Amino acid sequence: MQAIRMRYFPALAEYIRSGSEASLFEATEIGKQLQDLHPEDIIAVHEESMQMLVANVDSEEALRLYSRSFIFLIELMVAFRFRVQPEQTSEQRFSEMRDMLLRSHRSFRMVKNKYENVLQHMDSGIAIFDADGMLSFINLQMAKLLDIPRTTLIGCNLLDILSHSRLRKGTKRVILRLYKETVLRRSRYLEFVDTNGRVLLVTVTYGDQLDGDYLFSVKDVTEYKQIEQTAYQNDKLAMLGKIAASIAHEIRNPLTSIRGFIQLLKPHLTQLGKEEYSRIILTEIDRANDIIYEFLNSSKPSAPMKQKVGINSLLKEVILLSDSEALMKGCQIQFETYDEELAVSIDVKQVKQVVLNIVRNAMDAIGDLEEERSGRIDIITKREGRDAEITIRDNGKGMDPVTKSRLFDPFYTTKASGTGLGLSVSYRIVRNHGGKIRVSSNTGEGTEFNIYLPLAE
Repeated sequence: MQAIRMRYFPALAEYIRSGSEASLFEATEIGKQLQDLHPEDIIAVHEESMQMLVANVDSEEALRLYSRSFIFLIELMVAFRFRVQPEQTSEQRFSEMRDMLLRSHRSFRMVKNKYENVLQHMDSGIAIFDADGMLSFINLQMAKLLDIPRTTLIGCNLLDILSHSRLRKGTKRVILRLYKETVLRRSRYLEFVDTNGRVLLVTVTYGDQLDGDYLFSVKDVTEYKQIEQTAYQNDKLAMLGKIAASIAHEIRNPLTSIRGFIQLLKPHLTQLGKEEYSRIILTEIDRANDIIYEFLNSSKPSAPMKQKVGINSLLKEVILLSDSEALMKGCQIQFETYDEELAVSIDVKQVKQVVLNIVRNAMDAIGDLEEERSGRIDIITKREGRDAEITIRDNGKGMDPVTKSRLFDPFYTTKASGTGLGLSVSYRIVRNHGGKIRVSSNTGEGTEFNIYLPLAE
């Protein structure tokens, strides 16, 4: 068997790669020389060879390679079945031919069913349309994405699918967009977000590569996008750290000197009736120093000095600090907990800074409503697996998708007087504690932050 494998694999690989007649001739020669083998053994060698050939290719390419490999297998099996046996009579040979053809058909069906079973249970959604636009194959994952039973889709064309009684309106819009981008504009790839917030990547293999068929593959890449976003965020913060290390201290030194000289000049400016000038200059210098301080913290927050504390008591302190400001801005802060004994190991000062940043942003978002509705900020704690979950929810103006996607970017702000560093600092602090921070928001519907901190052991 090992000798057969050593000859079979390169011949099959050469045919799949080039499709040459010489490769098919090699298949015939191999078939003629096989002795004392059952057809199932040959099919087993074929399947083993194909598994190695498709090990590192995507689902569309694998399907194309499998389709081509059947021609090689059939050529070899024909030569194997009908190799010369002079001792047999014509009747015996005809009877054996008929019997072997029946077995070959069964073997082919078995292999075909096995490959279809593989496609059925892939994590990608697969759909194949023939040259006439009829759906000839759809796997379980694709039917699940459409939320329609497979049996009612096979044999349908695009119009039949779009008019299906169980097709949701949101899915119908996605299919129309997919048709426009892939069939009309011939785009091979399309990425979109579905109604459940999942990021889906659609890949299309066109008819000229699949004997007239069109293959659509849909894969959920939400987790990959989250990893990519995290890596991108970390890269930006690392770059920010390098910039901060180079210039921040050099800026603070001349500012300190300027502030000193302005204070010396203040009496002279007062005599000239220009005391307001000195006040403005000092205020702006202090503001510049505050920005540099936040800049330094955002680039490299100090390592957390952890201690075991109850997260509920810390949040009550934050509410006490923020209550008067909240009342001035026309909103109320409500606290609720589902677990009184939530203990975490954290740097109290740093985590307090994170919560204060988010609460103050919530108050600003509510203030922008201009008395459209009563402002409310809910702070909720509960146990979530091995984490303590802190939810900070407001009913403010909310955020559009662009603002939400750039929320933790350094220096990105929607406030006229903001530095754009508060949430960037908060993101780094939570990450340094081994936690996570997530946000969900829609324009006009408020915003919700979820902070996850590991529970103390």
